[in-house]
Amino acid sequence: MSNPKSTASIAGHPIHPMLIPFPIAFFVSTFVCDAAYWLTSNDAWATAATWLLGAGLVMAAIAALAGLVDFLGEPRIRALNAVWWHAGGNVLVVLIQLYNFYARYSEGSAAIVPKGLVLSLIVVCILLFTGWKGWEMVYRHRVGVSDTDESFAAARAPTRRAA
Repeated sequence: MSNPKSTASIAGHPIHPMLIPFPIAFFVSTFVCDAAYWLTSNDAWATAATWLLGAGLVMAAIAALAGLVDFLGEPRIRALNAVWWHAGGNVLVVLIQLYNFYARYSEGSAAIVPKGLVLSLIVVCILLFTGWKGWEMVYRHRVGVSDTDESFAAARAPTRRAA
């Protein structure tokens, strides 16, 4: 049986795995900036954290759209338990970060310690879990991994030149 195909792809390359590093990096960086603000009380860290949080939310929405296309486009993907944990955890991450962003927008830097810092830490912990589930989908269930066939092997075989 062939591997579950990613329906959101460009030239056979799944889009979702191309996008997910961005919200992860932005959300982890938000936590780092929150910790720096907590230690220094320098408003530059609060500003950076807010921008990173906003960028993370935008990129999470784009990555989620690609993931949703894969989820809805392939029944074998929906049948995997890991997919539900991965998707549900990431929805929880976005909801927490939406609240985190709203709190910062309405309360300013006062929302960072301790509320924003704790929320950012919770998000990083959830991302570790959802990343593990994403790894499981790719490396155990081979979601979005190209099937190997004879034509692929033939394309990679060295060619002999005529003398």
